[in-house]
Amino acid sequence: MADSTAPSTAPSTAPSTAPSTALLTDHYELTMLQAALRSGTAHRRSVFELFPRRLPEGRRYGVVAGVGRALDAIESFRFDDPTLAALEDVVDAPTLEWLASYRFSGDVWGYAEGEAYFPYSPLVVVESTFAEAVLLETVLLSIYNHDSAVASAASRMTLAAGDRPCIEMGSRRTHEEAAVAAARAAYLAGFASTSNLAARRRYGVPTTGTSAHSFTLLHDTEADAFRAQVTSLGVDTTLLVDTYDVAEAVRRAVEIAGTGLGAVRLDSGDLAVQATEVRAQLDGLGATGTRIIVTSDLDEHAIAALAAAPVDGYGVGTELVTGSGHPTCGFVYKLVARESGAGEMESVAKRSVDKASVGGRKYALRRRSAAGVAESEVVGIGRAPVDDGDDRPLLVPLVRSGELVGREPLEAARERHLASRAELPVAVQQMSRGEPVIPTIHR
Repeated sequence: MADSTAPSTAPSTAPSTAPSTALLTDHYELTMLQAALRSGTAHRRSVFELFPRRLPEGRRYGVVAGVGRALDAIESFRFDDPTLAALEDVVDAPTLEWLASYRFSGDVWGYAEGEAYFPYSPLVVVESTFAEAVLLETVLLSIYNHDSAVASAASRMTLAAGDRPCIEMGSRRTHEEAAVAAARAAYLAGFASTSNLAARRRYGVPTTGTSAHSFTLLHDTEADAFRAQVTSLGVDTTLLVDTYDVAEAVRRAVEIAGTGLGAVRLDSGDLAVQATEVRAQLDGLGATGTRIIVTSDLDEHAIAALAAAPVDGYGVGTELVTGSGHPTCGFVYKLVARESGAGEMESVAKRSVDKASVGGRKYALRRRSAAGVAESEVVGIGRAPVDDGDDRPLLVPLVRSGELVGREPLEAARERHLASRAELPVAVQQMSRGEPVIPTIHR
């Protein structure tokens, strides 16, 4: 019998056609387009940049996620007949006519998925006409802000967990579609599996799951529930042992499944104390290989606090899908260069107090020591900064002349994240609040 508690995957088969993403935008994108078309400025060459002005308060680094989903969104950004019909009372007829033939034909550069980022990192650079590029603002920000917030939290959790696996199980704590994206972002940042089956189908994220308290309460006795689960799923299953009395449940679990029981799950109480007591009980019963999985509103701080406890894995839900207190990264999408009336490219920048941006097309690299440890984020304005020899370029092509060139397997992003995090200074391992572990330098 196959063990349904072990992570399982299935090949992801993307549909040949996807629904239009063109309405995943703000009304003002289209009113700007209409006005620019009328003024004759819509087709000026422009450079937009998606970047963070700062990290979420107290965080030492962030993680780029959502790149693959953003590329899918760009590919599906089309104004078909139903979409155009929905906009008939939003924009005028000439604008509708222009939208009917919209295809993004520009270039997009960006940080590869899984990469660490810091304040003012130019995460996405969009080079196109104003008209083509401005329409992508909202959909890109919504994807990057959400997915990167989840991945940044997930990275801190897996860092705190060390070699112990983390399971994403937050689907019931967020919007149904956000749950799928969150599972993908968590896996990218090191989570071992998810409970979300849509993430398994769409992205190949391994899934796992056993039972809830309701399954135990359904049966006349706890023993009946355990027996039914073991009979159906095999002895390698995970039994939930805190519905009634934990010690008695552990005794029954081993009695029914034998000393080869896969795992027990604790979902309440003082997890460190309970795990210690349950470990001693399991070992006394001869179930020395039975793992202990803990759940219950865990975040990176709770996981770090359990480092000394005999815990074998963590199930994380609410705190993960809400970014562990930071549900958005605060990314913005700003025009940083545009073609002048004379046909020359010139830098532009917003200068508002507390919301200033840095004008000019950006280039970026990670400056590293001879030992390969990151020392700073160097951002060149107008041209690439000089490589000192141990530096690593950060911007990669994602879209070239309208063609998507940056797609990659999710596993590649997962591996990249581990490598990117590993080159950061040792201070990144601290869960306490602090400043970014490396500075951002503009040149």
